[in-house]
Amino acid sequence: MQVPNSSGTAPPRLKAPLNACDCHMHIYDGARFPPSRPGARMTENAGVAEYRRFQKRIGTSRVVVVQPAANHTDNTVTLDALAQLGAQARGIAVVHPTVTDAELKSMAAQGIRGIRFTQFDPKTAATTIDMIEPLAKRVAPLGLHVQIHWRADQIVSGADLLQRLPGTLVFDHLGRLPQSTGTRDPALGVLRRLLDKGNSWIKLSGAYMMSGPPRYPDAAPIAQAYIAAAPERVVWGSDWPHPTEGDTLKPDDAALFDLLSDWAPDEKTRNKILVENPAALYGFPK
Repeated sequence: MQVPNSSGTAPPRLKAPLNACDCHMHIYDGARFPPSRPGARMTENAGVAEYRRFQKRIGTSRVVVVQPAANHTDNTVTLDALAQLGAQARGIAVVHPTVTDAELKSMAAQGIRGIRFTQFDPKTAATTIDMIEPLAKRVAPLGLHVQIHWRADQIVSGADLLQRLPGTLVFDHLGRLPQSTGTRDPALGVLRRLLDKGNSWIKLSGAYMMSGPPRYPDAAPIAQAYIAAAPERVVWGSDWPHPTEGDTLKPDDAALFDLLSDWAPDEKTRNKILVENPAALYGFPK
């Protein structure tokens, strides 16, 4: 099956278990929800209808929709996607400290389960680091978690902040450890200490950001380190429609899904990653 923003057509070799969840993807709908920031990068053919084709190809049924950077703090595109996708969907919003408690509660009622701070590139970031702690203190009592998208060096320099944040923390894309250092990077030590603390989770996503197809070998030891440290607090995400990759460089999503066979050869562990852990983190029925 051909899926927009994905290369290849074959299904994955790995069969997705019942209620498998894709815990990191984005919906773009420029016609109905244009970018909030002038010149922001939009991805075409990346709406709910196209994502449902992705689900048919890969075999996942649950999904976590992450607010796209192009729409800044206007979360209507994500909330609209949650309404279309129904009870099998949850969402991650992007907000500023000006958000009211009533707005946060309303978003939670519509399926939002966390707020994201994407500060990998400060020039295009919708939020700033000084916003994280005040907002974390506000959302934790509401049952919302904080999702962090930082570079490895930012994780190291921000270790004290991360240690004192209340509530649950979720880290994107394997912690964005660089290919040049991999498991030797000091950021892995910071993330391991946070995992040991018991309130942090890692998304096994974005392997192509640090390695090359088809087996993405540099990502494997990093993913395996997280799985070994906290198999009950790792989840998998596709990052469809792969907004960081050019139109001619989109990865094969079946190959990305099949990486779980290498990273977690044990079926029981894979079921945790794909079903049990997402249910616990995002509040899906068990």
